[in-house]
Amino acid sequence: MSASTPPRAAAPGARRPQSGPPLLAPAVAVAALTVAYTAVNRATPHPDATGAEVVRYAQEHGGAARLGGLLLLAAAVPLALCAAVLYRRLRALGITAPGSAITLVGGVLAAVALVLSAAGAWASGRLPADAPPALGRALADVSFLAGGPAFAAGFGLLAAGVSVSALLAGLLPRAVTWSGLVVAAAGMLSLLALVADGFMYLLPVVRFGGLVWLLFAAALLPLTRRHSNRSDNQGS
Repeated sequence: MSASTPPRAAAPGARRPQSGPPLLAPAVAVAALTVAYTAVNRATPHPDATGAEVVRYAQEHGGAARLGGLLLLAAAVPLALCAAVLYRRLRALGITAPGSAITLVGGVLAAVALVLSAAGAWASGRLPADAPPALGRALADVSFLAGGPAFAAGFGLLAAGVSVSALLAGLLPRAVTWSGLVVAAAGMLSLLALVADGFMYLLPVVRFGGLVWLLFAAALLPLTRRHSNRSDNQGS
C-alpha cells in the first residue's frame, strides 16, 4: 500500500458500541438504599406533625435520623450514575430527540433532591433538646419537600424521557414503557401534594413503583438497536 492510499474505513458492524457501564448495578444500589432508608426511618413524624413532635423524635431517634440521612445521600450517587448511563445508552441507541436530555436532567434533579432531603434529615437528627419547635418543623419541611414532591417530579422526568424514547423507537416492552409513563404522570401530579393532602398517596407510588420500573428498564434496555429490534419483534 502506498503512503497516498487512504486508510480503509472500518465496517460499521465491527465498531463496538459505546453504551457506557452496566446499568443494572446502580439501579439495584438505588433500590437497596431506598428500602434500607425506609426501614430505618419508618417512625419518622408525618408532614403534619408539630415542631415539638419533630424535636422529640430527634431526641429519641437521633441516630436513626442521621443514618437515614446517610442512606439518602448514598442513594443519590447511584441515581445520578443511572441518569448518566441512561443518557449515554439512549444516545448510543440513536436517540437524538430531547428524550435523552430530559432523562439526564430529570435524574440529576432527583439526585439533588435526595441530597437536600438527606441534609435536612441529618440536621434534624442533631437537634438539641432546647431547640425551638419552629426550627424542627422547618428542617422537617425541607426534608419532606426535597425528598417527596421535588424528588418525584425529577424522577418523573427521568421516567418520561426513557419511556417516550423507548416507545417511539421500540427499545423496551410496551408494558415497561407505559408503566414508566404512569410513573412520570404520578411524579408531576405529586407536586399538588404541597397544597392538597389528597395527592400524598402519589409519593410512595413514584418512590417504590418508580424503583420497580427502573429495575426493569435497566435490565431490559438493549445495548444496540439491532438487539432492541429483535426483542421488540419477539414481544409483538
